[in-house]
Amino acid sequence: MMKWLGALIIVAAAAAPAHAAEPVAGRWVTAEKDAVVAIKPCGRAASDKTVCGTVDKFLVPPPDGLDQRDINNPDPALRKRRLLGLPILSGFTADGDLWRGRIYDPKSGKSYRSVIRRKGANVLEVKGCIGPFCQTQVWKRVS
Repeated sequence: MMKWLGALIIVAAAAAPAHAAEPVAGRWVTAEKDAVVAIKPCGRAASDKTVCGTVDKFLVPPPDGLDQRDINNPDPALRKRRLLGLPILSGFTADGDLWRGRIYDPKSGKSYRSVIRRKGANVLEVKGCIGPFCQTQVWKRVS
């Protein structure tokens, strides 16, 4: 009886569908509706499964205009980078039904551990975390 029950559990576990992370590539409007972030594979190699995101377009011009630089970056060598095209999502890899990586906030100059997850075809949930504390935003797909 126990062997049969054990075999049944193994078969049921093997038959259960794996929950894979839904693709997150595309163009997304930030929660503050001030920019569009383009998410796509980080590398050029087909084997690269990581995704990254860059500031693709401003919907609200930054304080110093469209040529705004990354002035809040803690690394002085990076403060001359333009915000337009700036990588703000880096190294995201699929982990179950979500993606894990790092998010950079150019307004504060800080980077955070991050998790992103699709919540339907046109909604992306973006979390930035410090230790056990996380802040969640909802980004909408550009239509």
